Parts: sequence; C-alpha cells; structure tokens
Amino acid sequence: MKKRILSGMRPTGKLHLGHLVGALDNWVKLQDEYECYFMVADWHALMGDYERSHQMREFITENVIDWLCAGLDPEKSNIFVQSQVFQHLELNMVFSCLTPLGWLERCPTYKEQLREVETRNLNTYGFLGYPVLQAADILLYKANAVPVGEDQLPHLELTREIARRFNGLYKQEIFPDPQALLTKVPRLLGLDGRKMSKSYDNAVNLSDTAEAINKKISNMFTDPKRIKLMDKGHPDICNVYSYYATFVPSMKESVFDWCRNAKTGCTACKKQLAEGLIKALEPFHERRKALSGDTNKIKKILEAGRENASNFASNTMKEVKEAIGI
Repeated sequence: MKKRILSGMRPTGKLHLGHLVGALDNWVKLQDEYECYFMVADWHALMGDYERSHQMREFITENVIDWLCAGLDPEKSNIFVQSQVFQHLELNMVFSCLTPLGWLERCPTYKEQLREVETRNLNTYGFLGYPVLQAADILLYKANAVPVGEDQLPHLELTREIARRFNGLYKQEIFPDPQALLTKVPRLLGLDGRKMSKSYDNAVNLSDTAEAINKKISNMFTDPKRIKLMDKGHPDICNVYSYYATFVPSMKESVFDWCRNAKTGCTACKKQLAEGLIKALEPFHERRKALSGDTNKIKKILEAGRENASNFASNTMKEVKEAIGI
C-alpha cells in the first residue's frame, strides 16, 4: 500500500509563482507516489486573518482552481476544505489538553511571527496553538510523511512529540511518527528582491493576465551594480536572471551572455522575460479559463474530497475516543 501524506495551503489571497514552484509542482509529483490528502487550511487562515476574513470563501475556490490547473488530479488525491471535516477541531481539542505550554512558546516560527508581523494582532490563544492544530491535521490522517520546507521542521517535530505523548499516555500506538519530505525548491524571490509574499504585493499571481504580467515584470528590480547600458552585469545576483532559470530555462545561457557582456539592456531583458513567462503559463491559463466558469465541478470535487477525508477522520477519532475513554 502507498504511504500517506497530508499538506495544505491557507486561503489568504491569490496564489502566485512561489506557490507553483515551492509546493504545487511537488504535490503533482507526490500524488503518483503517495496516498494524498490536500486541504484548504481555512481554520489556519482564520488564526492570522480573523480581522479580514470576508474574502476567504472566494479565495478557497480560486486556490482550488489553481491547484487543479497545476496538475492535481481529484482521481488521485483527496482535495477538501479543512473546516468541512469537523474532526480536525475534535482532535485539536484532545491535543490541546495534553500539549505543554512551553512546547508552544519556544516554537521559533511563533516567536518570529510575533516579532515581524505588524499589520495583524497575533497575540491570541488561537495563534499560540497553531502548531497543535497542525499536528491534528497531520495525525488525523495518520500521515507517514509531510512535504515541508526547512522552516517548518520545528512544527513537524512538535507533531511527533504530541503523537508520542498521546501514544505514551494512553498506552496505544494510534499515531505514526510522520517524517519530513524535504524537497529542493528553486530560489524565487519577490519582484522587489524580498521574500515573495501576498502581504508584500510583490508577486506574479497565477491568475494574472498577460497585461498584468508585462507590467509587473517591467518593474522588477535588476542587477544593482549595472547602472549604464555598457556596464557588464552580474546575472548570478540578478533576480530577473533567476526567473529565466526557473521559467524559461531554454534561454538561460543566452541571457547569461547578454547580461555578463553588456549585449542587452535590463529593460529589453525584462521584456523578453515577460514574453517567455506568459508563454510558459499559457497551458495553465487555458485550463484556468475553462475551470473558472464551472463552479459546480469545483463543488463536486470538494464534496468528494470531504467525504473521503471525513470517513478516514471518523475512524481515527473512534480510536482516539476509545483510547481516552469518552
């Protein structure tokens, strides 16, 4: 039997190129190797965006459309919305009772978010417990592995600690020890050279039109050391070049030569990148155009995913309740 994985994304905005190369491309490959559960993590989104959650339903639909356009196959993977499977909160409640506060307070991601996020109030009970709900998400489906980036490793270790604590307390081997699936992700910064983020508004969205892509790419930061047209560039540190390497690899060597030997200016280089990127995304946009007009299909996919996820989750909670005596 295939091993099982669980992964998800928060519906806090439109998905962008970073989501495509950082997660979706990997998910598409994994669905041929694993039994996959992919969830729209709306409870997690609420933990950080509770003050501006009015667009969440729209983002849920838009995000799932992008997942399908990227290649997720509902015949191979269970695609569902987290809040529609009530057992996530049930197991979260159980885990909340046995997770020491110290485990949560020392979580590096929690401390980093409190320091760096200034536009939202994250000093809440719910946000402190974010990793507990994440553990419930993973363990509800008895996931053997979880695709994560290195920054998420402390969260996954906490999930393992919670699983061991539960199994030890109740003398039951209900939950597995999920392992990290670390994958190499292409280095892709935002258009301004910072981390690509919805909150920074520095990304090319997967749903952007050709006109929007042209405009965004034309404003990209380039090699800061290349001031004049005759100055030789430094493609190794140029963000525009990194986009060529990821999305238009057939031009990578030519672009390196143009830049390094000052054969082409940055404006022309960005224009070529925009054209290459638009062409690379054409199949994606064609699929998106067809799916965007078929909301019933999205509903059916999510309902089928919810049913499959609920059936598995229900069996897990029966074991949990029997173990703890309620």
